[in-house]
Amino acid sequence: MARGNNANKGDAVTGADARFKLGLAVLIVSNLLFAVPFFIQEHWPGWLKALAGSLLLAPDIGTLAAVAIMGKENFDRIVSAVKRWFASQKPAGNVGPVRHAFGLVLFLSPLVVTYIQGYFPEWLPDASPWRFYANLASDLVFLASLFVLGGDFWDKLRALFVREARAVFPEKARGENRPG
Repeated sequence: MARGNNANKGDAVTGADARFKLGLAVLIVSNLLFAVPFFIQEHWPGWLKALAGSLLLAPDIGTLAAVAIMGKENFDRIVSAVKRWFASQKPAGNVGPVRHAFGLVLFLSPLVVTYIQGYFPEWLPDASPWRFYANLASDLVFLASLFVLGGDFWDKLRALFVREARAVFPEKARGENRPG
């Protein structure tokens, strides 16, 4: 009799493990399906385009299904693990002057492409695939600049959106700028 209870307990653990793995698979696949609509081709039939377009809702529906399959506790465990990973990826706080200057060049260089498109549209016409590539490259350079500039810059950028935030300059720089 005792042996039967142990077998049932093992089955329960296996069932919970299987539900967790199935829920995790549903969560991953549904979030990957989100990318399908971005690859819709013009020559596809209308019903296939509609089906692919409906996959924009896949992450929402898949997340609900994954929570239902694996349970709230397991889903919370996954969310906290993802948050821990993102917290560990925080950029460096204090960067040197060369890295800061390079990061500022990267941060401001996408403005060149924007001004070219605004003032000289014939150089990158709307129908040109190069316009898309230039915009994509500008976005990637801008995002890379945020990581090159480091965590202190993220705080400065965030302070732009906080009304009560005040700029605090180092004493050395403050003394150099005094008149007279």
